[in-house]
Amino acid sequence: MIQKQTKIYVAGHNGMVGAAIFRALKQKGYQNLIGLSSRELDLKSQSSVKSFFEKEKPEIVIDAAARVGGILANNNYPYQFLMENLLIQNNLIDFSLQAGVEKFIFLGSSCIYPKLAPQPLKEDMLLTASLEPTNQWYALAKIAGVKACEAIRQQYGKDFVSLMPTNLYGPFDNFDLETSHVLPAMIRKFHEAKIDGHQPVKLWGSGTPMREFLHVDDMAEAVVFAMEHTFEDNLYNVGTGQDLTIKSLAALIQQVTGHQGEIVWDSSKPDGTPRKLMDVSKMTGAGWKAKISLEQGIQDTYQWFLKNIDQIKQVKL
Repeated sequence: MIQKQTKIYVAGHNGMVGAAIFRALKQKGYQNLIGLSSRELDLKSQSSVKSFFEKEKPEIVIDAAARVGGILANNNYPYQFLMENLLIQNNLIDFSLQAGVEKFIFLGSSCIYPKLAPQPLKEDMLLTASLEPTNQWYALAKIAGVKACEAIRQQYGKDFVSLMPTNLYGPFDNFDLETSHVLPAMIRKFHEAKIDGHQPVKLWGSGTPMREFLHVDDMAEAVVFAMEHTFEDNLYNVGTGQDLTIKSLAALIQQVTGHQGEIVWDSSKPDGTPRKLMDVSKMTGAGWKAKISLEQGIQDTYQWFLKNIDQIKQVKL
């Protein structure tokens, strides 16, 4: 039984997702939370992670730690995206098992599903066809994590659950134009173009792919819900169940930021997967659904961006 004093370790608590989970847990009254920076604990180091588990003995582990980035970063650093994510999650999963952790929640991504899988994406489509080449390295690592948690459930009867969110955004996102995902990159581009006299904004691709977006605070609520409940299965999609074209997203962000210039689409750049809509019926059936609308979420994120513009997170690889 989970108590307010249960010792909960959130790996990656300084990242956008981990920080949101940490905030949500605090708001719900959980008092025994552990969060360590990468300087304090190198999750890629087996010996360091082993020592941490022996010393701290967490009862619940939430794995929100990962090497992440957009199409460009995945393309340019395939080995790092594969190997670093494997090292991080393997250490956390294995030592959680060895230490007798009561509950482990593994966070992945919708990119684990095949590039051309039927829409909306159902959990049982995993490993049924080829991945999207531009982010297959990250996806392969995450698939390995899902399967490791599934194997532990099967072999040891442990409560290890995998949650696969759709595209996440919100406070503490990465707004670096070289390594960010599409939504925060657009917020920054439209804002800077507005400040520069409403200059034209150039965006990658055709604008026709469809994407689904989930506010990170909704994702955090889903994680806490999964922690507080016993799920029947090992893999659950987390999203809104609604998507829109990248062109529509650009129009919405242009409206929120107040940019009045032209939008130019560079069709020589890749679009990525044509559509990625999550089937969230399993999660809905378990009793959880998203609450924050996309327009409200973008407005909140833009306000956070404006308040933190001087120290916006810039990831340099």
